[in-house]
Parts: sequence; C-alpha cells; structure tokens
Amino acid sequence: MLAFLFTSRNIKLDQIWRFVQQKLYLFLQHCFGHWPLDASFRAVLETWLSYIQPWRYTGEKVNPQPDQNRTVPDKWASFVQENLLMYTKLFQGFLNRAVRTDLVNAKNALMVFRVAKVFAQPNLAEMIQKGEQLFLEPEHVLHHRQPRGYLTPTQGGSYLSSRQRVVTDTVFRVKSHVYALEGQDCQYKQMFGTELRGAVLKLIQIIAQARQTAKRISDHSIEVAANNSFLSWFGFGSSDLNNTFVGAEPEETGECVKKTHEFLDRALDNLCQIFRLNSGQLNQLISNLGSSQDEVNSKQLPDCIQGENGLILTDLGRRQIMNGLRRFEVEYQGDPELQPIRSYENALLVRLFYRISSLINERYGGHMNALCSRPDLLGRLGRHYLANPDSASRLRKSPTTRWTLQRHRQPRLSLRLLASYRTLLMLVLLYLLGALLSFGPVSCTLLILFGGFLHGLLMTLFGDKLKSH
Repeated sequence: MLAFLFTSRNIKLDQIWRFVQQKLYLFLQHCFGHWPLDASFRAVLETWLSYIQPWRYTGEKVNPQPDQNRTVPDKWASFVQENLLMYTKLFQGFLNRAVRTDLVNAKNALMVFRVAKVFAQPNLAEMIQKGEQLFLEPEHVLHHRQPRGYLTPTQGGSYLSSRQRVVTDTVFRVKSHVYALEGQDCQYKQMFGTELRGAVLKLIQIIAQARQTAKRISDHSIEVAANNSFLSWFGFGSSDLNNTFVGAEPEETGECVKKTHEFLDRALDNLCQIFRLNSGQLNQLISNLGSSQDEVNSKQLPDCIQGENGLILTDLGRRQIMNGLRRFEVEYQGDPELQPIRSYENALLVRLFYRISSLINERYGGHMNALCSRPDLLGRLGRHYLANPDSASRLRKSPTTRWTLQRHRQPRLSLRLLASYRTLLMLVLLYLLGALLSFGPVSCTLLILFGGFLHGLLMTLFGDKLKSH
C-alpha cells in the first residue's frame, strides 16, 4: 500500500503518504527507545523492516535470486532518499538496543541477523550514502547550481540545466523529509560516519562475546547430559542439592544454542559487508577481547563497585538486572538440611529423617568429628559418608556474606537422600530383584549396605582420579 502511494506521485496520495510516513516514524522511534529489551520487540522490528523494503511487496516479477544476492532496483533510490531517517536514524536506534540486549538468546540474535540481512542487500548501502550526500549538500552550492531561468535548448539553454533541476529537486525533497521529521535544528549523524561506525564495532565485539558465551553454554549442556547418564539416575551422580538451584534457561540449551551460533555468524558477515570490514579487521576486533575477558564472562556479574561492606550495584548494573542481561548467582548458603522441600521429595519423610539425623548428630557428634579428623583411610571414608564440613567453603559467596566462611560446621549424618522418590523407587526395585532371586528382606538389606560401603570405598580410593579424567 505504501509502495503504491509513493509510486503514484498523485498530489493527494502524496500528502497521505507523507502523513503516514511522519506518524509511523514517530511511532517507531518511540518504540525503539521505550520497548522492553526482549523478544516481543520482533513485531515492531518486522513493521520497520517491511516499510523500508517496499520493493518486496510490489508484485513485480524479477529474476529469481537468492536473498543475499537480490539487488535493490535502482528505481527505488528516490524512495530510500526521501525516507532517509527511516533507514539511518532508526538503524542507530536499533544499534542502541542491540548493544544492551542478551544476544545469547536465539530470538534476540535472530533480530540482529534480520536487520543486518536487510541492510546488506546489494545496492542499498550505496543508495543510503547517496541520500546522505544529498542531505549534506551545502545551501550555497544549491543556489550556485540553480540557473537563473529554465531555458529550453532552442532558447539558448542546455540539456544540463534540466539535470540540475532534477538534482536540486531531489535535494529539496530529502532536506524537506529530514526537517519535517526532526526539525530545522536537527543534528544529523551519518550512518557511515565515524561515530556510528564505532557503535557498529562495539556491537561486533558484543556479538563475539555472545558467541563465546553460547559456546560455553553448549559445552556445559553436553557435560551435564553426559553426567546425567543412566547410572547417575540410580544415585551414582552428584547428590548436591544446591545444583537444583542453578540451571540454564530453556532458550539457552539444545537447538537454540546452535541457532544462536548461526544467526550471530551470519549477522557478523552481513555487518562486515555493510560497513566494508575485511576479515583482518574482524579478527583483530575479536582478538582484542583477550583471554582475561573470557574469564570475566565465565562468571559474569552485574556492573558493581567495591564498597566497604561488599559489592554495590551501579546504575548500569541495575539496568542489566532489570533487563535480564546479567544476574547474581543465587546459592543456598544455610544449613543444607533446612533447604526447602523439593517436588521430588516426600515431605513427611524429609521431616522424619531430619529428626532422626539430628538426634544421632547430637549424640555422636564428637565421635564423627574425631573420625573425620583422621588422615588415614577411615578418615577419608568418614568424610565421604558424612556431610563434608568444607563443602560450603567451595561455594562462591558475595563479599557481603564473607563472614559466613568463618562458621565452622561439624561433620554430620544426613538421611535426606532417603526421602527422595528416586531413592525410594531404586530401593523398591532392588528388593523386588532380591525377592526374584530368593533373597529375604534381611539379606537384601545387608547386600544393599555392603554395596553402598563398596561404592564409598571405591570412590574414596579412586574418586580423585575419576574426576581428573
């Protein structure tokens, strides 16, 4: 519809098109500045991209070409020039959003790829540059170019004067478009100028960081999948309850991570094509991140400053938390026995086993402490079966809770694992297997205890070697 209004060049239709253009520009500019930094912005983005690509909706039959090789027809140069701010100013607004968006999310990475793909269409960047040149044409040059009278060649004029009229008229329309939307005192920033080019280079670095983060998430997912094997389901994996608090978002795992890699890689290629960056410049930008940046990103916290009592959030850090870009690691730092009851645990058994273990720990706490203090094999076995008092010191704590490291926890017996439905199901299956093999309940219980002791002995002797491999 907008393409028809533009190409018709009817005075009334042209006025309608100008009205729609102004309202749409103001609406999109407001959305670019105030819309939340999440995937719901896709609707606004597609509205913008549809408007700046009218040649895709004219119904004209063109030679079939791949999307990345589809050249923008030359006849649309006037549309690009008379909608210059729709391309340049809104592209700057999108850049400001993109550098503050979590590009590890596949949906956000897709939006960056979509914009880069549209602006990378052959001939479009040249049209935008030509429009900027026309807008920046000095006023005195226009008056110098404009002839005193438009004479025909038979009246002593020349064909060059008609061309000058076209150029002057085009410059007038471009300037009128910009001044009508931004005012006479607007400070125009060139899309291919130094300032915007620096913002693009910053976005490229953020894209490179997002690729590295996505790779770490992918590697971690593979590692977790390998650990959560069939044997770990039977209790041979990690039994740390704190692990249930930490996990990747659904959008950051599996196929979504692969899509993120693909979108970001193609977005990088398109941005390099738009702003004419060669592979050497791209590699230098990525290498500038350095290995130290990798270490920072591996545990990326919101922007903070160190105060007397710990970390203090800056304004940037607050925005990062509100927009979901970064977050603090939330880990339970209290008594593991008093953690909230999980959905995979029986509440009655959790409370019952807690009372039993508390009575045992109160009565035999001194003996447990003496056992775990021994440096020999018995001491190592005691530290394996009893709750490790040093497990809390391995957790990464905020400086505000650094005092918690000073609290010494005594070795204790924990029976909470027996309240898990997984453990109960495993015990039922073992007793059923024992019944099929003609073992009584007492014999099955002794075999289970012996198996648990043997497993603990093997883990004590060879656990460190297995973890290193």
